[in-house]
Amino acid sequence: MGKIHQHGHLYGIGVGPGDPELLTLKAVRLLGECPVVAYFCKRGGLGRARNNCAMHLTNEHIELPLVYPVTTELNHKSEEYRLSIEAFFDSAAEAVASELEAGRDVAMLNEGDAFFYGSFMHVFLRLKSRFEITVVPGVNSIMACGALLPQPLVMRDDVLTVIPGTLDDDALEASMSGSKATVIMKVGSNLERIRGVAQRLGMADRAWYVEKASLPDQKVMPLSDVSLASAPYFSMVLIPGSGERV
Repeated sequence: MGKIHQHGHLYGIGVGPGDPELLTLKAVRLLGECPVVAYFCKRGGLGRARNNCAMHLTNEHIELPLVYPVTTELNHKSEEYRLSIEAFFDSAAEAVASELEAGRDVAMLNEGDAFFYGSFMHVFLRLKSRFEITVVPGVNSIMACGALLPQPLVMRDDVLTVIPGTLDDDALEASMSGSKATVIMKVGSNLERIRGVAQRLGMADRAWYVEKASLPDQKVMPLSDVSLASAPYFSMVLIPGSGERV
């Protein structure tokens, strides 16, 4: 199972937004070929990326869970959070490096796409000068959410803007102003602020809220119908473009 080289090869594998059927054929093949499977997770759980791939893992795989020291306990803008998470990524990269130095190929799982806000990129940046690395694209969350809308997200000459909802109000408003098509990620506790900015800019009536796209309990509704003050982490606000020719 897997070839032994002087050094192993690291594969950053995008495993899609949640539906196990949205794994690519390449992802499935590499899961079968790599002896080591690494994945990020919270304490007490295996993580969504690993759960997506459960049917493709066997007792022959060496599993390497990388457990986050913090998730929402600290403000992500605080120095304490930054130091904690950077130290964690350092140790995660070295754990993966140990397997690669032993000659074992590693499939590192990433929800959605590995290079689209993916945690894998933090390991990639730390190891790219030391090992061979291949990034395997996956279905990202925007595509999964966009597929649930009653109209195309972008068409013709639409310009798409992707915005993290963690921006402060001024930056959020500046990013959304004038955009023909908009996707706001990392909604979570920022939902109320995002809704307020959309209302001030006159975009709220075109906005859609999508939660847990591709999963059995997914939700899709106009943003104006959402009564929540905050949303799950796996949620998004999408504003389709007009599709006009420039």
